[in-house]
Amino acid sequence: MNKKDIDFLKKSIANPKRIAILVHYNPDGDAIGSALALSEYLRANKHDVSICSPNIYPDFLQWMPEIEQVKVATIEMDVCIEKITQAELIFCVDFNTPSRIGVLQPYLENAKGIKVLIDHHMLPSPDFDIVYSVSENMSSTAELIYNFLIYKLEEKNSITKTMADCLYVGIITDTGSLSYACNSLETYDIIGKLVALGVDGEDIHRKIYDNYSENRMRLLGFCLSERLVVLNEFSASYIYLTKEDLKRFSYKHGDTEGFVNYGLSMKGINFTAFFVEREDRVRVSFRSRNGFSANEYARTYFEGGGHKYAAGGDSFRNMKDTVTYFEKMLKEYIAQQP
Repeated sequence: MNKKDIDFLKKSIANPKRIAILVHYNPDGDAIGSALALSEYLRANKHDVSICSPNIYPDFLQWMPEIEQVKVATIEMDVCIEKITQAELIFCVDFNTPSRIGVLQPYLENAKGIKVLIDHHMLPSPDFDIVYSVSENMSSTAELIYNFLIYKLEEKNSITKTMADCLYVGIITDTGSLSYACNSLETYDIIGKLVALGVDGEDIHRKIYDNYSENRMRLLGFCLSERLVVLNEFSASYIYLTKEDLKRFSYKHGDTEGFVNYGLSMKGINFTAFFVEREDRVRVSFRSRNGFSANEYARTYFEGGGHKYAAGGDSFRNMKDTVTYFEKMLKEYIAQQP
């Protein structure tokens, strides 16, 4: 984002506009928190703002301030199409390619509004008019939203208590409660400033991490007992869940949030994957450490990407063939490393 882009945005939001904020499929705490914070800022400046999500957000985010603003395409598709089509400005939050918004992709691509990307994933696609992204890892899109408002738009006093809550949710959920992707001094500086605005970190932690359903807890136990595979020769592990597994435990979106991290919590494991079978694909999440690039592996073998130590991708094979392919490519990838 250069000075010309900043000046354009400042001028654009100086007067009321119709604005849409889009988040990715299976929105997480960072996507929802970032969108809600940005929405509140824009609404305070008299804009007509709509947040659209391809599908429902997790239950553990139901408590968030103004969450009812979020229009869900699987429930209100016509409303989402109308909001995107009529928007003069479209903020794309926490995703770096239009394919990440699923059923809303064609409406974004055909929209006449100016498309503004705010995202912390590397290598954004060229489909956006204005890009505020990063060349190196940043904790979260929420951190970018904070910087966008405070430093790019120079709105020094723009962060309210409710916005601070939303941004805090974004940062802690995308860093595993500050356990990874959080080695920057700036991240902790922002956390401190959000707390100074009234954020109660303990209360938010309880609402997010101590509010799970019985089914979710039993699903986690099943994963660790029956679906965890350890590949000691590669210092790797993976967990897989079939559609039948999800049905057995009455799966709801968000129930598997954070499961991928368990595979990396074992001594000697530097790379882990989490496979979840969907209707038309197997969705894969990767986590790594000690120099192993989850991003490179995801881009090379699973049409995905993300950050060095946290990435995702897709497989269009069945589950059995997917995990076989994963093990084969892992052996190949490790053999190629210096």
